[in-house]
Amino acid sequence: MSSYKAPQRDMRFALFDVLGAQALYDRLGFETAQRDVLDAVLEEAARFTQQVLAPLNQSGDAEGCRYDKASGAVSAPNGFKEAYTQFVEGGWSGLTASESLGGQGLPESFGVALKEMIDAANLAWGNYPLLSHGATEALKRYGEDWQQEIFLRAIVEGRWTGTMCLTEPHCGSDLGLLKTRAEPQADGSYAVTGTKIFITAGEHDFTDNIVHLVLARLPDAPGGTKGISTFIVPKLKVARDGAIGEHNAVRCGAIEHKMGIHGSATCVMNFDGAQGYLIGPANKGLMVMFAMMNSARLAVGVQGLGMIDRAYQGALAYARDRLQMRAASGPKFPDKPADPIIVHPDVRRMLLTCKAFAEGGRLLAYHAATLVDVLEHATDADEKRTADELLSFLTPVVKACLTEWAVECTYHALQCFGGHGYVREWGMEQLARDARITTIYEGTTQIQALDLLGRKVLQTQGPGLRQFGAMIEAFCTEHAGNPALTEFIGPLAKSAQELGTLTLELGGKAMRDADEVGAAAVDYLFYTGYAVLAYWWARAVAASDAGNYPQAFKDAKRETARFYFARILPRTLTHAAGIRAGAASVLALAADNFDS
Repeated sequence: MSSYKAPQRDMRFALFDVLGAQALYDRLGFETAQRDVLDAVLEEAARFTQQVLAPLNQSGDAEGCRYDKASGAVSAPNGFKEAYTQFVEGGWSGLTASESLGGQGLPESFGVALKEMIDAANLAWGNYPLLSHGATEALKRYGEDWQQEIFLRAIVEGRWTGTMCLTEPHCGSDLGLLKTRAEPQADGSYAVTGTKIFITAGEHDFTDNIVHLVLARLPDAPGGTKGISTFIVPKLKVARDGAIGEHNAVRCGAIEHKMGIHGSATCVMNFDGAQGYLIGPANKGLMVMFAMMNSARLAVGVQGLGMIDRAYQGALAYARDRLQMRAASGPKFPDKPADPIIVHPDVRRMLLTCKAFAEGGRLLAYHAATLVDVLEHATDADEKRTADELLSFLTPVVKACLTEWAVECTYHALQCFGGHGYVREWGMEQLARDARITTIYEGTTQIQALDLLGRKVLQTQGPGLRQFGAMIEAFCTEHAGNPALTEFIGPLAKSAQELGTLTLELGGKAMRDADEVGAAAVDYLFYTGYAVLAYWWARAVAASDAGNYPQAFKDAKRETARFYFARILPRTLTHAAGIRAGAASVLALAADNFDS
């Protein structure tokens, strides 16, 4: 079974050396977020995830969740509930929530380090608090005072958990088709009726109450997405004064039998006139939903990051120990009967790919989280607006690219093990199965690509894209005379320039044929992701050179960056060709001829 060790040094490097998080925290007024405190919290988070969560990962996968058809109750694998109790007792459930609500009040960008550890240690277990975070965001932004005091405080304190109930059997991402309805009641509540599917943590035994945030239609609602409202529907009835009542008319009808994340309960939820409360304005439910969804999309991107790092750790340890054949250039360990496989070029290619995506992806995800901090805590309106624009641009990149790279890296890690990777003993096949869902839930890669190109770039004239282009330009200008970075500056500037050119070309094509957007979107997403990661790898080399780190650390950053620029960044050439191929190449074949 693979073990997990939280990469604390690289987390600190990313936050404090590259991103300058301490100066940001001081400027935003996080008085308790001082380096000694943060270092101590990071150490304790590593202990919890390594010693409590990681040992439950493989056993939770083998055992899975249990569903009682008679009662609709769901039990998580052995040890999961006890781990949640420790999680709550440690104050982790409210790490980044406001102190006024019972939280710790630490920055979101610091909390993402905890989340990465949780997801790397035990992705299935991490799904339970993940959905609570999304519900927290919605309640924080749109909840009435009494809703925040009763529901939000309980979730922050970990006494209750939250869910997002969006998808229905007949509609997935097309929420305009949803049928769940909400009937007004005399007491100001609503009776919610309908069926939701694929509801993560919809039922479990961690807490007595679960707060469902449900999309539904009012009787007089207009059709399509303009007629959607959001409702708070607790598992146990809750009065406006906080009094707990009987079991609400909401029940888990089944749990899904899935490819992976077996320890995470994925539920069919049936609402049969369940008591609920409107949150946010009537018929503006998508606004509330996106508060949850954007939080969840960033969180799922961090899941991808956790999977990348966990897979890399396992493959690296195996590659150092496994003896097989001699290096083509001659024995590297002549005292051994064969060389460890880490000497072989293609094994090193796979390991370096994982290392490049793990460490570069960490900077991408943590940077996005610093923008959340700015958006929520800055006082200058212009600063908040620019942070929002850049975060909107980066969110689909974080979600889609990190999860797709997780699938690639868990494949590489399994491949390093050869046949041993395909059997359960080593834990690699579980990582490959678990990582696969991250590209699907909270919006597939294709949906993220359409969101990036269609909404965040073409529809809005790309303010976030322009911001990131300006960041690259400023970095290249600052280091134009730095010989230590020359090898990175040219390719980085070229990729940014070509991304701008491709965007202009696509804009012109889209005005003539809307299908050009859909045909090019995924290639455009990946081109953007590789260009963004190139920027962070160049920044990483500059920061490591300037930092007080051992030479081995600095050499590792530089050589990994060289590998990225030489072996991975050129993937943009293929994506540029795909973008320029046009819609005709994917639309010309008649639908009836696909089986001809």
